[in-house]
Amino acid sequence: MEVDCIPFKETGYFSKLICDYLDQLESLKPFYSRFPSAENFKEQIKEKGGNYPAAHRKVLVEALKGQYKGFEVSESTQANITALEKENSFTIVTGHQLNLFTGPLYFLYKIVSTLNLAKQLNDLYPDNHFVPVYWMATEDHDFDEINYFNLHGKKIQWNRSASGAVGALSTEGLDAVFELLSPELGNTGNAEELKKLFKKAYLEHSTLTDATRYLANALFGKEGLVIVDGDDKALKKILIPYVEKDIIEHIPYKAVSESITKLSEVSSDYSIQVNPREINYFYLKDEIRERIVKKNGKFHVLNTEISFSAEELKDELHKYPERFSPNVIARPLYQEVILPNLCYIGGGGELAYWLELKSYFGEMGVTFPMLLLRNSVLVITKKQSEKLEKLNLKISHLFLKQHSFINKKIRDISNIDIDFSPQKKLLEEQFKDLYELAQQTDKSFLGAVKAQEVKQKKGLDALEKRLLKAQKRKLKDHVVRMTDIQNELFPNKSLQERQLNFSELYLEMGDALIPTLLDSLNPLSGDFTILKY
Repeated sequence: MEVDCIPFKETGYFSKLICDYLDQLESLKPFYSRFPSAENFKEQIKEKGGNYPAAHRKVLVEALKGQYKGFEVSESTQANITALEKENSFTIVTGHQLNLFTGPLYFLYKIVSTLNLAKQLNDLYPDNHFVPVYWMATEDHDFDEINYFNLHGKKIQWNRSASGAVGALSTEGLDAVFELLSPELGNTGNAEELKKLFKKAYLEHSTLTDATRYLANALFGKEGLVIVDGDDKALKKILIPYVEKDIIEHIPYKAVSESITKLSEVSSDYSIQVNPREINYFYLKDEIRERIVKKNGKFHVLNTEISFSAEELKDELHKYPERFSPNVIARPLYQEVILPNLCYIGGGGELAYWLELKSYFGEMGVTFPMLLLRNSVLVITKKQSEKLEKLNLKISHLFLKQHSFINKKIRDISNIDIDFSPQKKLLEEQFKDLYELAQQTDKSFLGAVKAQEVKQKKGLDALEKRLLKAQKRKLKDHVVRMTDIQNELFPNKSLQERQLNFSELYLEMGDALIPTLLDSLNPLSGDFTILKY
């Protein structure tokens, strides 16, 4: 296995905000606590250790024991759960939706980043213990985002109606998905292992939460991964005072809105990922997960007849905290309240909205975690590497948008010069004399000279484009082979990790897939990883 890398900002697939964060732009520093370098964890440990109540540890461990009932728990995962009761233990967390059969490949990369960072920190800080955690987004209700995955360019989809939190959904009907999946996988030994994994996860568990826990546990349990489900009454009981500050005092709305304004002042090119609401909680009951809104002095649950006075709502919250479900703004706070967490590992979009939250955490008195961009990976087979060599293509070329990629390579391989820059420079020199002449006569002549220069430059641009087009026709076979390999590695003109399901790599690599990722990915590298096998 060969490992190569490209700086994230050179890929063209990461926003200006994330690239500036990775460059530790001075004007962004007010929006995060510490940059995730190995040495910075020392102070993060000290701060979180002094701001995380010991009583939360006992509640957390008891909740986890309850959540794992009925599941096979590896020795390393059990040891990590037990360790969380000790004051020298801390977590490294990633989170993800309950995508069918893990969804896109980057699900694996998130968890591998988390496992590897915990391992590195256990080596660097032996007086402490670091636990890798996967937070399941069981309360999410965006079923259409999670009900499919792609395999061999085909969409394997779970078709059913759904409402409420996805974690509570019955797995009934997933046998039909298995019937679609099975022939697509084939009959190799690796294919049979995947079929067995799908059947055990989805056909032998009654809810999507349990199916996902089984799947993540089967893939990563022996590495000590701890899986947390936030949809838990005991854990939400800890959250009660923070829910009140949100619903009654609107603290997140004010703090996050101010942060968004300040971020926009740093750069108008930063796109705002999420906007806060006055109330950042849903009401969760049975198959309902609807927003809570305040209207005419009362708190209403949208699309229902349910409403509360302020006192009634507080009473409901204290009796049934499990019925209050955080949205995308409040969920990060919930995570950091119940876990002794040091670092959150996420994708570019996730980190973009976390950067809006620091002042909100400060208002709530909760330590803000370090933010680490997860490993991103492009996996290339030996056969694909050979194709690239024959076409004299560098990996970095493939990250270009296809139009730019083709134009660049046509220019590179043409036996004639398609760059008309020298002619344009010569034209500019010629017009200098005309401008000098124009200065000595009527101003209207100056305008005519300028118009003629623009016209002739446009003419050269048009000729350059026509020449490029002619060369594309002449080198059509080469263009086809170039675009074919780019389309293979960047399906749907997107990053491979956002399109492929892990099963596609598992069919080739089998049980070696996850150990290979664990051996190859460095979460603190700061680069996009290229793996050749």
